[in-house]
Formats: sequence, C-alpha cells, structure tokens
Amino acid sequence: MVEIYELHGLSKEEYKSIVEKLGRKPNHVELGILGALWSEHCSYKSSKRLLKLFPTHAEHVVQGPGENAGVVKLDEQVWLAFKIESHNHPSFIEPFNGAATGVGGIIRDILSMGARPIALMDSLRFGLPLDAKTKYLVKGVVSGISHYGNSIGIPTVGGETFFEECYKTNPLVNVFCLGIIPAGKMFRARGTKPGQLLFLIGSSTGRDGIHGAVMASGEFGEDTESKRPNVQIGDPYFGKKLIEALRRIIDEDLIVGMQDLGAAGLAGASSELASKSKMGVELYLEKVPLREQGMTPYEILLSESQERMLLVAEKEKVDRLKELAKEFHLEGEVVGRLTEDGIFRAYFNGELVAELPVNLITEEAPVYQRPSREPEYIRQLRDFNEDGLSVFDIKEALYKLLSSPNVCSKEWIYTQYDYQVGTNTVLTPGADSAVLRVKWVVYPELKSEKLIALSCEGNGRMVFLNPYEGGKYLIAEVLRNLACVGAKPLGITDCLNFGNPERPEVMWQLENAIRGMSDACKFFGVPVVSGNVSLYNETVEKEEIRNIYPTPIVVAVGSIEGKAFVSHRFEKVGSPIFLIGDLRRKLSLGGSEYLKVVHGLVAGDVPAVDLKKEKALQEILIKLIGGRVILSAHDVSTGGLLIALLECVFDTGLGLDLEIYTDERLDRFFFSESPTRVVVSIEKGKEELLKNAVEEAGLDWMFLGKVKEEPELSISIYEEPILRESIYDLENIWKEYLTRSL
Repeated sequence: MVEIYELHGLSKEEYKSIVEKLGRKPNHVELGILGALWSEHCSYKSSKRLLKLFPTHAEHVVQGPGENAGVVKLDEQVWLAFKIESHNHPSFIEPFNGAATGVGGIIRDILSMGARPIALMDSLRFGLPLDAKTKYLVKGVVSGISHYGNSIGIPTVGGETFFEECYKTNPLVNVFCLGIIPAGKMFRARGTKPGQLLFLIGSSTGRDGIHGAVMASGEFGEDTESKRPNVQIGDPYFGKKLIEALRRIIDEDLIVGMQDLGAAGLAGASSELASKSKMGVELYLEKVPLREQGMTPYEILLSESQERMLLVAEKEKVDRLKELAKEFHLEGEVVGRLTEDGIFRAYFNGELVAELPVNLITEEAPVYQRPSREPEYIRQLRDFNEDGLSVFDIKEALYKLLSSPNVCSKEWIYTQYDYQVGTNTVLTPGADSAVLRVKWVVYPELKSEKLIALSCEGNGRMVFLNPYEGGKYLIAEVLRNLACVGAKPLGITDCLNFGNPERPEVMWQLENAIRGMSDACKFFGVPVVSGNVSLYNETVEKEEIRNIYPTPIVVAVGSIEGKAFVSHRFEKVGSPIFLIGDLRRKLSLGGSEYLKVVHGLVAGDVPAVDLKKEKALQEILIKLIGGRVILSAHDVSTGGLLIALLECVFDTGLGLDLEIYTDERLDRFFFSESPTRVVVSIEKGKEELLKNAVEEAGLDWMFLGKVKEEPELSISIYEEPILRESIYDLENIWKEYLTRSL
C-alpha cells in the first residue's frame, strides 16, 4: 500500500521529521505544499552542499545565486540579468508544451529581476534520431521553443544540440534567458515591511501543472503517460502582455519586489518571497482568479499555470495596479499580505486551510550527503589504448563525421527560431558565440558602447569519461568560445543535469564534475551567478536502468570592448591560416566524435586542460582581435581540427589549401578534440605579428595553409597530396543530414 506522503514525493523519514517539527500530522493541503517545496527540484537537497564550492563573487557581480537570476554590470548604465533552467521531464511527456513552458518560465525569472528579456539560448539532448519516438520529441521540442520565443518577440540567438543513446527516454531541454536592467533599478523577490500586499497578475489559474515539481524530482517508469496532467500549458501572447504590463508598473514605481510563479505555484512563490523577506504571509485563496470551476485550495495553491507574477506593493498602489492589469487584458487581484510572525497561512472563504512555519517550508528541507562511489566503468574505459586502433582512411572518416548528428549543421533547428527580432543580434547562430548590441527603444537612455557575447557548452560524453577533468574541459571551452569572438567573461550560469543521486555512482559523478567546474572557474576568476540542478534524469523499464550522461550545461556571458569582434568564417582569399594554442601536448582521441562514429567506441580519458595555457590563449585571442590582427577565430572541439577548418569555410563559397607538416598519426592530428587550440585566419603580411604575440604568451603556432578562391579542399602532407574534395559536396552532406533524418 502506498502511503499518502509517498504520493507527494516524501520519504518516510522526511514525513516523520515534518510531524516532529509541527507537533502534529500535516493536513492534505500542508502535505502538498511541503511535498512540492521539499522536492529535489525546489530544495536542491542532494546538491546544496556542493553548490557552495562555486565562486560567486566579483567586483562586477550585483546579484549572485539565491535570487531568480544573477545580475552583473555591463557598464555604468547597463546591468545584465541571466539564468538557465531545465524543463526535461515535462518535455519528454509532452514535448511541445514542455519546451514552450520552459521558455516562458525562464523569461519570467528574468522579468522578476526588473529586467527586459532580450535574448534566449537553448541546449538540447536527444537519443539518436533513428526511431519515430525520438523524431517526435525533437520536432515537438523545437516547435515548442520556436512557438513561444517567436510569438513573445524575444530572439533565440544560439545554443547547441547533441544526440546520444543515453538521452533516448530522458531528453534534456535547458533554456537560457538574458535581460537588461538600467543600472540601480534591480528588483528582488522580497517585501520591505509587514502589511505590504501581494498582487497576483497575469493569466488566470487552472489545474495544469499540479505536482509538476514533484514529477520533475522523480525517475521515469512505465507509467510516464499518466503524468501528462503535470505538464503546464503556456501562452506566449499572455507572456508578452505580462512583459509590457510589468514595464509600465516598474516605470511608475508601483511595487517594491516581485516573484514569478513557477514550481509549486502560488505556494512556492509566496513562501519563498516571505522567507527572503524574513516575514510570514497570509493568502486569501478565494481571491485568486480561476479559469476552472470547483478548484480546491490544494489545487489553487499548487497549480503551476503559466504567465503569472506575484508583486509586492503598498495598499495605495493597488488601484493603479488593477487599472494596468485591465489595460493589458490581464487578471489582477490582491491575494495576500506579508505578516510579522514568520508563519505561512492560507485561507479559503474565511477558513484556515494551511498553517506552517515559513522556515519549515523553505529552509528546513533536509540536506543530504549521499553515498558516493566511483563507477566500475571508469577503469575499464580508461584502460583503452588508442595506439591499437586500426588506421582509418581520412576521406571515409571525414564523410562519416560530417554526417554525424553531433557534427552536422543544426540549421534545421535554429532557422525555426527568429534570431533577429529586436534587431540587436549582431552575430547569429552557428558562430562560436552569439553577439548582441544594447540599443533598446523602450529605454531611450539605455544604450552601451559594449557588445554582449553569449556561449553555451555541455559535452556530457567528456564528463562521463572523467567528471573532474570533464568539468574543467567544459568551463575552458565555453570561455574559449567567448574569446574567439573577442569577449571577456563576466559570469557563468549552469544547469547540472544528472541521473538518480540516490545511486552512489551518480553522486560521485555530480561531486567530481562540480569540483572540476569550480576549480576552473576559480582559476579563470569567473563567478557562477545563477543556475539550476536537474536530477533523477533516469528511466527504469523492465528492471533496466538508463541514466543520462552527467551533463552540466554551461552558459558564459561576456563583454566586447570597442565593438571589435570576429566570426568563425574565413573571409579573404589568400588569408594565411594558423593553429594556435597548446600544440606541444600529446594529442588524444579520448571521448572524441571520431572514436564514436568511426570505431563505435566511447572510451579513453578526457584530454586534460592546462589551465595556465588556456588562460593565456584566451587573453591573446582577445588582444589580437581587439588589435584587428585576426580576421576569424574558431576553436577546435567536436569533430576535431579538420571539422573546425571546414566549418570556417562552409557558407562562404571559398576553399582550403592545407599544407600540413606533422609526424603525428593523421587520425589524431585531424580528429582529436584535445583542448586549448584555435584556428585563426589573418591578413597577409601580419604573420610575424601573430607568431611573435603567440610565442610571447608562452603558446605555440602552426601554419596550416591558405584560404583559396576555388571551393575545394586540398590537403598535402609534407607536400604530398593526400586529399582533394569539393567543398560543396562536403557542405551538402553536413547540411542535409539532420533534415533527412527527421
């Protein structure tokens, strides 16, 4: 027999703790509130102690973790609010609405800081696009993201997508949003004194999304379809009205704080707001505008209906708030007030239906130090000897890689997004980083001479092979991507997607990945200002357990001085091409796409990052781009050096004449994903300038060849031709694979 507390996601020990602290058994409504707020999704009870390892402070950080989004200074006039969150479980159950509401939810996190959202990014993971279910998931998720982002008028400017077998029943849908704030005008989720009123504005409340937080904190089984009612339904047109209404509300100085309604609905928003305010709260549930008849107090409190915000205001401002809600065709009503005593109380038609200490709801959820153990697979995979690999034909390997779902063009995805709406997108999807300007007509005074750069990374395969080195690898790569467009990092937000933390092997992955990421962030001096944790990305079917790869998704936000930036594409015929970075290291095929696609292996160790050389590379890239020495820059990552070179020439109509001098095995040379290496093109005549600057930075350079006018790839090794291919033929394979597969 299933106990009532189990239906709310609580363990027997957790339920006993609640009864002991209350001195009584919680009623049905109270149990629902505690089950939602004590869920992994809301309380971070398995990861909270580890998250403290991240560096969170810097001179330019205005708001670090603990609010709805992090905030950093771009300059003296403009602050940036940003965060990434997951909507994984809902997107598997109902891909269109799950993904769409993921976009809506992250937009409201940014709104709640007083920011205007100006850019979205997404990071997606699916199983291999071979079966009907996976194709349905891919199409549904991409459609949901494009529907919400395009309709609300916020550009989706970049992202990344990977396909691996382990994500087949646990796709990852992580969405990032960035907004701009006039300096000094940030809001937080808190009131300033007892008696202030809570004003609920936005859409009406229905039954969608009830138990959403609990569902997101559990593993999947064979009853997945029964969880469809837990998925929220979003409306981007209501979302757009909410954005514009809030701008008017902020401009008229009508509120002192705000909190979006996300996980755990009104119960979550009001208790979290009361906790941060160090106060209590009273709610009057009969005042909540409803879209369905007969809703119970339990349903009203825990509904996760979308497009709703909770505002904190003085009594004399309420009439104007109601006027503005009506003007924008939104619901708007006072639903509660802040109190002095630290107690959460909910009333329905005068009857007290829930009474709990605010701290019990928000601060006293258990924090676990779960058992941790290195998985057995680690030693086996690290014992792999790549020197024993058979030598594969370079041409055949190249064709296989170009038609790999992880290397091929993602144009099919990002062309469904409007990435130019708002006219602030300077560098569009497909580059190492997106680049934006700040020129917003709603704030005539809000402009900046600096550009904003955004980059997203999350190679789960590398973290699977070595969580600690994989964590460092991710941070190095995402910051290198910023440097490749000329940007200095301001901060990082991350979404930690892992399997079931109650399994010691998964907990070991989580601990070591966070340590690796944290050590790298500390070395580079880059703060982590916000983030999200998504655990229990696991499916158990017929006693078979499928956990995802440990997949931290990292988004780095940077700034570009003097608007000097470059793309990854080659531009000029005759431009010399160089590889710069850490080139004396032993190259490795560990974790590479080549090893997986050509040899059918996921094995080896992660090529360790030399953090000192990585930092030197990033600094010299920024310097050379700012000095107009470099025409283009592209880091060597998924697929290796030859794929990076081809990505630089695709869509340009130009070709490559490569003159290689190496004694390295050609598969390693062309397809290794060893870090700290960047392909650059320069103006003719600036070769010595580049070489001297690179050598002074303690790094290495290698001349690779030149950009040529004919759309042809020609490669010679020690002046002996080994490959000649049409760029158009290669580009067609790269561009068409995903479209044909889906």
